[in-house]
Amino acid sequence: MRHRRNGRRFDMPTSQRRAMFRNLTTDVLRDGYVQTTEARAKELRSFVEKMITLGKRGTLHSRRQALAFIYDTDVVKDVFDELAPRYADRPGGYTRVVKLGRRRGDGSRIARIELV
Repeated sequence: MRHRRNGRRFDMPTSQRRAMFRNLTTDVLRDGYVQTTEARAKELRSFVEKMITLGKRGTLHSRRQALAFIYDTDVVKDVFDELAPRYADRPGGYTRVVKLGRRRGDGSRIARIELV
């Protein structure tokens, strides 16, 4: 039983799952949105919002934490210089998950996660 267990496992090892979320987070912060499965989009929300919150703090420590997670250094610079001031007055909820229907090949639910 999964009582009080957080997060989805996606049938992959922890290192692969962590790398997948690092890739998706980098893509969302660089492009503004990404299209993926609904479950992945819902899990990805917390990672993207944590990175924007780090950007809002603006300290050297938070910048180094973001650099440890996000692959592209230019994306980290954009988060701290552009996204953080944009969301300065917003107390959270920086992302939106829009459901797009089902995928043609296997019928899995597709959603787009985007910055608000």
